[in-house]
Amino acid sequence: MREALFVKQNSEKWKAYERLPATSPDEVADRFIDITNDLSYAKTFYPKSKTTIYLNGLASLLHQSIYKNKKEEKNRFVNFWKFELPLLFYTYRLQIAYAFIFFIISASIGALSAKYDDNFIRLILGDSYVNMTNENIAKGDPFGVYKHSSEFPMFFSIAANNIYVSLLMFVSGIFLSIGPIYYLLQNGIMLGSFEYYFFSKGLGTESILVIWIHGTLEISAIIIAGAAGLVLGHGLLFPKTYTRFQAFKQSAKDGTKIALGLVPILLIAAFFEGFITRHTEMPLWLSISILGASLVFIIWYVILYPSILSKRNQTHKNV
Repeated sequence: MREALFVKQNSEKWKAYERLPATSPDEVADRFIDITNDLSYAKTFYPKSKTTIYLNGLASLLHQSIYKNKKEEKNRFVNFWKFELPLLFYTYRLQIAYAFIFFIISASIGALSAKYDDNFIRLILGDSYVNMTNENIAKGDPFGVYKHSSEFPMFFSIAANNIYVSLLMFVSGIFLSIGPIYYLLQNGIMLGSFEYYFFSKGLGTESILVIWIHGTLEISAIIIAGAAGLVLGHGLLFPKTYTRFQAFKQSAKDGTKIALGLVPILLIAAFFEGFITRHTEMPLWLSISILGASLVFIIWYVILYPSILSKRNQTHKNV
């Protein structure tokens, strides 16, 4: 698009943003996202033009209006969870889909390997874990491993480990996205062999009702962390019209936001594992309710809501 046509299509909107004050913090956030999109376009195609300079100034004004006092800083924090993170999920939906596919394929590899090789489960899970679980099954408490320590130490240990693994998966994306694929493969194979082990013992349904109370959020977060790593590597591999450094800088920023945005989900998953999963005697309806609510939340917040939000922003942009 020629610069003159670009200015003609958007000038009235830009002037309105300058003249008319926003009626709510949400509107300020929407304007800021809209202007930064226009600014990115202008930087790409008209990097040294007056239009780019103008848009940069307008974006700065909107940025200042968001951060001008503590109250608005709190709104900024809310806006991150309400708008920014979901929009990043939508922007990088392909990376999330790729991470999910890699994980499912690797889980299938783990399950099939465990099925056709009796030693594979011990190779992946370790002799001590398999022996302990066999003893628990013989005692009639197959998931006794979740009761081996008190709630708070278990919660902190699991939370720290899962956050570490997720951030490691993200940072490993700097190696041209090979790192996240490796960790997705590793975790997927482990999960596949782990689940096959319980199914082979006739405990498949029970394992789902118990383990996936926390596993729904935990595994979803691990997959998204892998996607964040793919986002990090994406900037290096596919800079498009940007320089490789500029593309990497943007992908690193977005990937970091996604990775850090997973921390609350991982904390909730660790809480479930430390405090809830151990109650294997809980009513069936309660187990299904927790598992189902977790699954609905992930589908809504990561897939459906970002799509709705993106369409709404696009509608506002076209008005």
